[in-house]
Amino acid sequence: MIYLDNAATSFYKPQIVQDTVKDSLNKYTANPGRSGHDLSYMVAEKVFETREKLKQFFNAKEHEVIFTKNCTEALNMAILGFLRPGDHVITTCYEHNSVLRPLQFLKSNGVEVTILDCDLDKVAQLIEQEIKHNTKLIITTCVSNVTGDCCDIKSVGQICKKHKITYLVDGAQSSGHMQIDLQKCDVDMYAFAGHKGLLSITGVGGLLVKNDIKLSPIMFGGTGTDSINLVQPTEYPEGFESGTIATIPILSLSAGLDFLIKNFDKIQKKEEKLTKYCYFALKKLDFLKIYSKENAKNVITFNIKNINSSTVANMLNENFKICVRAGLHCAPLVHKKLGTQQTGSVRVSLDFMNTEKDIQALVNALVTINQQNS
Repeated sequence: MIYLDNAATSFYKPQIVQDTVKDSLNKYTANPGRSGHDLSYMVAEKVFETREKLKQFFNAKEHEVIFTKNCTEALNMAILGFLRPGDHVITTCYEHNSVLRPLQFLKSNGVEVTILDCDLDKVAQLIEQEIKHNTKLIITTCVSNVTGDCCDIKSVGQICKKHKITYLVDGAQSSGHMQIDLQKCDVDMYAFAGHKGLLSITGVGGLLVKNDIKLSPIMFGGTGTDSINLVQPTEYPEGFESGTIATIPILSLSAGLDFLIKNFDKIQKKEEKLTKYCYFALKKLDFLKIYSKENAKNVITFNIKNINSSTVANMLNENFKICVRAGLHCAPLVHKKLGTQQTGSVRVSLDFMNTEKDIQALVNALVTINQQNS
């Protein structure tokens, strides 16, 4: 099997992550922050260490870490917990439904939404002219999960700081693949997934939120603090982590961060080289329509002319054991912009464990599929 679907979830989990999961099943299955015994304290300490590690990894000294089950929950927490009727929010057509659907819900509740219909790398040049007196939030993805295009989040962050507007970044596809400095980029809230570039098992994501931002909880329940009070606490992080947190996925994330910190430069260079190699290898195939750019980050999307993307993905899987993703990738507005709303597109997403041999196998398979359908 050749796995080229890392934008959905990373297939390779480093040995340190695997070992941590096994070790945690034997040592760290108690409930942190809920009990008064040594096992509970031990787990709570490990969870605290992971929070601190995340703050260091993203240079987020002024941020709190709220653990969620995935990036979708983190984005919902930020959007629904921050915006109020009468507020104006600006976002882009490259956003995932994890952003677009909460905003669509809020539109019916008096929130005004502006969606920029421009290339992601042009957002910083055009966003300022859309700012209004009631603009409270700007949301951009850092890396598109469809095309691999990158947003200049540092420039957008400077604009937000200038106008005193809160900036939320969807870091699902950027985390672990590129250096993200929340201090330098003036990012107020940053949502991430653990199971993609950060190499954890599934079940953990998070929201890094500046400690001077006040969110309203969107979920209510036990927090382990102030239990006599029937009103949900709003202190970070407990008031936003109701119920038992995903301890073992969180500890696997800690191990993934250890691996990344040790190998980050090597990983980044290899991924950049592989993505460029893949882009130019596919570019040589004149029967492909490629929607990504040469500087795409880990993701290349394309179609074989006159063949539905799902058909191509199914043939790659069944005949060549190559795993890709086809369809709309939960980001319908960018497909509308690309003209692929009806057909979707085939997405190849790489990580550092892929090889040039994998890409050549993909190229050979695509040539065969095209020949069979000519």
